[in-house]
Amino acid sequence: MQYSVLGSSKVRVSRVCLGSMTWGCQNTQTDADAQLEYALAQGINFVDTAEMYSVPPSPQTYGATECIIGNWLARSGKRHELVLASKMSGNGLAHIRGGGDMTPETLLQAVDDSLIRLQTDYIDLYQLHWPNRTTPHFARHSVNKLSFSSVNAEQHTEQMLGLLQALQSCVNAGKIRYCGLSNDTPWGINQYLKLSAEHNLPRMVSIQNEFSALHTKDWPYLIEQCVHEDIAYLPWSPLAGGALSGKYLQGKRPEGTRWSMLQRNGLFRDTPESDQAIAAFNSLAHDHGIAATSLALAWVNQVDGVTSTIIGATSMAQLQQNIAAFTLNLTPAIQDDIALFLRQHSLPF
Repeated sequence: MQYSVLGSSKVRVSRVCLGSMTWGCQNTQTDADAQLEYALAQGINFVDTAEMYSVPPSPQTYGATECIIGNWLARSGKRHELVLASKMSGNGLAHIRGGGDMTPETLLQAVDDSLIRLQTDYIDLYQLHWPNRTTPHFARHSVNKLSFSSVNAEQHTEQMLGLLQALQSCVNAGKIRYCGLSNDTPWGINQYLKLSAEHNLPRMVSIQNEFSALHTKDWPYLIEQCVHEDIAYLPWSPLAGGALSGKYLQGKRPEGTRWSMLQRNGLFRDTPESDQAIAAFNSLAHDHGIAATSLALAWVNQVDGVTSTIIGATSMAQLQQNIAAFTLNLTPAIQDDIALFLRQHSLPF
């Protein structure tokens, strides 16, 4: 296993981060225990979760994944072997704090609640799952889909300051070690960095955003900022919700898969253009004698600026294949073919 430094934190994390959002819905406690043990045996020391998991989010499964991880931590005694990350939900989910904005008060409570579910005294990396303002994520990135000029920047900056101050109190109390972002933008990163410097508050050390061969909007501008500001870039959904495997081509919905379930944001990756791109990617992988999932993960891993890629699996076979993908070295011929693919299938959803 290879390791990278988690931004300015100087903490070493594995290049593979074990995602957990299916635990408590598609996966049981027994499944999660097995995945955690296997991942640690392969050298993975970075595990990511969130208060809203498992997914699809619902009142019934809220907090379930953190509880599953907490049960394993209590039994295994291996808390010291992990860099454990969790996230506070933003607005929009009625069953989580009435769907309201993140505030300093709700952040303090959210941290305490996560610590109880995780059965730990501290969280290594505590992240804001998405901003209070609407951002160009979850297929909202097409031109003029959002009106940035209608956003009250001063109001949102004040909210950010309040959240940083609450995070500072959690750091001071030893409840969290480092802070990070998720589903944010260069403007969001910049505001947090400025506020941290101006008010001597915790510095964001990482950002989680969607990134895959189907979705490269963060390259080059956001990733360039991450590199030069020493912020770890943590891609999530490197398989585009499993779509790059090809299992959903031609409208297929295998039983028990994510796309066979109701999704909070709908199947926004399911477009005619995506179908064409996925078929082309699978053909490219076949031509090079590599499984499409392995090629997709190996490609993300070699993108300059990527710190650790968040993977997930619903079966041990998937997990084993996914982890093994990070040992692949992509030849110049494969790199050239993927570059051509990206030019021909730019942002298909």
